[in-house]
Amino acid sequence: QVQLVESGGGLVQAGGSLRLSCTASGFRFSFLSMGWFRQAPGKEREFVSAINWSGDNTIYSYSVKGRFTITKDNAKGTLYLQMNNLEPEDTAVYVCAAAPSSDDLVDWLQYSNNYRYWGQGIQVTVSS
Repeated sequence: QVQLVESGGGLVQAGGSLRLSCTASGFRFSFLSMGWFRQAPGKEREFVSAINWSGDNTIYSYSVKGRFTITKDNAKGTLYLQMNNLEPEDTAVYVCAAAPSSDDLVDWLQYSNNYRYWGQGIQVTVSS
């Protein structure tokens, strides 16, 4: 069973930075494509960013592109989301997800129904 645990959330002022981490266990991390989703109160879950299992291709939603950077450390079994120039609209519960993959494609990772494992979520709050 794959376990995903997020960390690094918290409260930050607008314009600040935060780095989320997601540690995976129970599966060879090198073969996991990974993604970040978020859900704000009263809103549906939305895609944030994803990275293929080899870590050489990424996808970002329009709202975070240029501000967020997703990376994957296969040696440490950890996924990261570096969030810069945060805005109040970024306030949400952020959830990491994993999708075992052998084709190493990236386009499909923007769709939540393609992920098999999900973390518990972590709160990110950006004050104005």
